[in-house]
Amino acid sequence: MRRVVDVVGGGLAGCEAALFLARRGVGVRLWEMRPARQTPAHTTPLLGELVCTNSFKSEDPANAHGQLKREMALMGSLLLEAAHRTRVPAGSALAVDRRMFAQEMTRAVEEHPGIQVIRRECLRLPEGPAVVATGPLTSDPLAQAIQELLGGPSLSFYDAIAPIVSGDSVDRRVAFPAGRFQEGEDYLNCPLDRDEYRRFVAALRAADVHHGHEFDAIPYFEGCLPVEVLAARGEDTLRFGPMKPVGLKDPRTGRRPWAVVQLRREDRAGQMWNLVGFQTRLKVGEQGRVFRLIPGLEQAEFLRWGSIHRNTFLNFPRFLTPWGSPRGREDLLFAGQLVGVEGYTESAASGLLAASNLLRILSGKDPALPPPTTLLGGLYRYLREADPRHFQPMNSNWGLVDPLPDPPRDKTAKREALALRAMEEFRRWWEEVASDLPPAVHPQNGRAP
Repeated sequence: MRRVVDVVGGGLAGCEAALFLARRGVGVRLWEMRPARQTPAHTTPLLGELVCTNSFKSEDPANAHGQLKREMALMGSLLLEAAHRTRVPAGSALAVDRRMFAQEMTRAVEEHPGIQVIRRECLRLPEGPAVVATGPLTSDPLAQAIQELLGGPSLSFYDAIAPIVSGDSVDRRVAFPAGRFQEGEDYLNCPLDRDEYRRFVAALRAADVHHGHEFDAIPYFEGCLPVEVLAARGEDTLRFGPMKPVGLKDPRTGRRPWAVVQLRREDRAGQMWNLVGFQTRLKVGEQGRVFRLIPGLEQAEFLRWGSIHRNTFLNFPRFLTPWGSPRGREDLLFAGQLVGVEGYTESAASGLLAASNLLRILSGKDPALPPPTTLLGGLYRYLREADPRHFQPMNSNWGLVDPLPDPPRDKTAKREALALRAMEEFRRWWEEVASDLPPAVHPQNGRAP
């Protein structure tokens, strides 16, 4: 009898996982609770429905999002197949007619003879092999089942995300390394004098805030307020809060600054730095304009923008194995936004990787992860090595991958070199991994592509 696995969730990651498995001869039960139980974000019963933008971002391989797409293409991505059939003009970005895209995703999944789509809420975790990709709006019964399996507060129910900047773009003539009261040098500090601080607070108060979908309306916690909310409470609120300069001395002046913005290292190589305490609902353009008023960040390259919204995600580094399964349940893999990836293509790519590793596990082989010189490999390294105390979802960016040993000085040339290396090493890795898997067969012609 052919083995059957469960895939829970009919979003991008779930659809990718289901089709990847079905094309390799595995029977799939795909669970999707819509339309029997609708969510506040969705408007149709279609699989793979896009609830935010209709863009999958750049296709330029020198852009991290473009390189991730090239890696996904090698793995046989359904998202890319559907997107190229339903694309609309958007310059260098891959954008789609969102309804046609979801219809294409639904058709590809429902018409595959190896996939049974079950339109019913999955109330508990499957007992057999499965991929769980229920996304940021996981229903309460399943969320409870996940917490019971993992133990403790394993799920976060909203994001409070501060921006991340590229370490190369921070002006080290201004920003200085130091911890408060000389407690190591794990932070970079951007000092502000009184006038700079007042200009920054005024700009923050006047900036435009993103209101988002109705389902994003959340009560703020006092310990994690948006930076613009703190600024609105009074001119000095920030410098007695996340911007307090206590215990720091600016080496340029020998004195304590009026206020300071601290950057916390996000990776071992120091390529990514988090603006501590700067979770925000400012619109993206406003974030760039206002936060570049901070001394040392005038030329900052933002790798991730700040946000606060309703979400559900697992503390990956604390509770999951490097490939995304609970310890003791190797054949149960989590994927999509639930594992802490941020973005459409990131979610879909994690579904492909989860399906690939589930196949390996079922055939008695060890899971395999791409090298950290690739975008997908770098993203999974972040998931498994991030500090569990500060873990937040991450999108694809070049700061995730290993730095080049001798990088070009020109930024474009550097990214092109990173993309060339990533593609060569991902192709080599995937050829080796795919050789251990059954070939993908499309039912319309019965042959491996």
